[in-house]
Amino acid sequence: MSVSQPTSSRPQSTLYSPAERARRDATVWTLVQGVLAPLQFLAFAVSLCLVINFLLNGIGFEAATFSVIVKTSLLYAIMVTGAIWEKEVFGRYLFAPAFFWEDVVSLLVMGLHTAYVVMWLMGWGTPAEQMWIALAAYSTYVVNALQFLLKFQAARQTAPIDAAPSDTVLNAQGALDS
Repeated sequence: MSVSQPTSSRPQSTLYSPAERARRDATVWTLVQGVLAPLQFLAFAVSLCLVINFLLNGIGFEAATFSVIVKTSLLYAIMVTGAIWEKEVFGRYLFAPAFFWEDVVSLLVMGLHTAYVVMWLMGWGTPAEQMWIALAAYSTYVVNALQFLLKFQAARQTAPIDAAPSDTVLNAQGALDS
């Protein structure tokens, strides 16, 4: 039994076809992603410090919890608007061939963040156990961010010659693309 790989009409050496690039540049969702991505990263960085502080020192549980909820809220916002962006650019809400594996890992990121929220809301686990789930979620977020950074680097190397540096934008998941 063979597993089919995502396919696309786009040449494998480029991330976007000319039509997809035009749609990406024309949609307002590109700007929305460009605003949400750095906000989510900032929330992640602050929250990571607060979570680690709680785990190391046993203080600041409320601040750490609030920060994880803020980070998770931003994640949900970027995922919903990113799905809309992907639909407008590639014609499907998730798993467009250009972002297939990034979307797969994004779902794992969402699952772990959601598990944290459910644990917190239901009072399941100790505060430390809840924070360890948050750290697991953050670890997958870092992997996912690295996926997009690598995708960005590849896209910049294969960008059309006529694409000026001012054409650099953020893609649906928050990574820069040119």
